[in-house]
Amino acid sequence: MEFHRELDARGLHCPLPILKTKKALADMLSGEILRVMATDTGSVRDFQAFAKQTGNALLAQTEENREFIFFMKRK
Repeated sequence: MEFHRELDARGLHCPLPILKTKKALADMLSGEILRVMATDTGSVRDFQAFAKQTGNALLAQTEENREFIFFMKRK
């Protein structure tokens, strides 16, 4: 999937991946896509809740080698 910006949140624990994602999305234009890499297992649940609460779309999420990749679309 194509994206406009990337955020490396690997090694960070809740709530830092979400806080950094929120800050990154605030600096982006509507419709742009942010790719987030995280290792916190709780981030799967956190990103789903974050998308519902903020209106930013969680386009996709994948897991590979205990690393989670999220694609968030700025509302």
